[in-house]
Amino acid sequence: MDSATRHLRILHPHPGIMAFYDGRVAGHRFMPGPNWVDDGAIEVGIASYAVVSGDEALVYDPHVSLEHARAIRAALVAAGVRRFRVVLSHWHLDHVAGTGVFADCEVIANARTDALLRAHKDAIEAGTHAGLPPILPLVLPNRVFSGRLDLRVGGRAVALIEANVHSEDATVLWLADARIMLAGDTVEDCVTYVTSPGDFTLHLVDLARLAALAPLHVLPNHGAAGVIAAGGYGPAIFGDTAGYIRWLLRLRAEPGLQAVPLREVIAGPLAAGRLEYFAPYEAVHRENIARVLAMHPGEVAG
Repeated sequence: MDSATRHLRILHPHPGIMAFYDGRVAGHRFMPGPNWVDDGAIEVGIASYAVVSGDEALVYDPHVSLEHARAIRAALVAAGVRRFRVVLSHWHLDHVAGTGVFADCEVIANARTDALLRAHKDAIEAGTHAGLPPILPLVLPNRVFSGRLDLRVGGRAVALIEANVHSEDATVLWLADARIMLAGDTVEDCVTYVTSPGDFTLHLVDLARLAALAPLHVLPNHGAAGVIAAGGYGPAIFGDTAGYIRWLLRLRAEPGLQAVPLREVIAGPLAAGRLEYFAPYEAVHRENIARVLAMHPGEVAG
């Protein structure tokens, strides 16, 4: 196994769904020095997924590196897959880095993801967009949709649904037959990473819209490996995420809240066993607070 993927685990949360999970391993780093793979993905744990039916697979994010993507493709070939399509959950680097391994496949994204990747392609490939490592090559989507796209993977129906949560260009996968949602970064365990606090109102609307589909099982890209392996999170994770966003919305009027540690902010979901506290998310929490407080007055949507 490549040293970069030595901690990659293949999980089977549901029949026909494979999760490729790396991270949350003490002392493990993808590469020395500051880099977006470790700091934004491996440290908090990250999963990519594949929906498999017959000899077809729909890969939901090609993971954090070409090495990871090669391992995913090899595992799927070993499982009998011969036809591949890729869906990008959103444009952030830890979700698109392995596209080069699927350059011969259909790569699907919503129109906003496509536009963002095209706008930043040169910097992403040069390693100047978010730092090292560069993503080379970055394969751009060759099929673009808006709103919703319905597909079949072998004998299984899969819906791609666009949303604005975490990132303005999110795409989730909805498997209505088993009421399973592959949620990308729209929810995380234990809290969402805020990139656009000005879109909080849209986040709350879309979290409610996704929750209204009444999923029984929610599989996020960032979460606890054990929970994912056991089938994922319950639908309450959407409400818990919305509750955290509403707490962040209070900060400008109640700046004293910024001293509250994350464990206290999410005490209810932790006590109920819906979320698991993971210490590296304290740094995410602090970044979220700083990003909200840095907004200009009136810019944070409430």
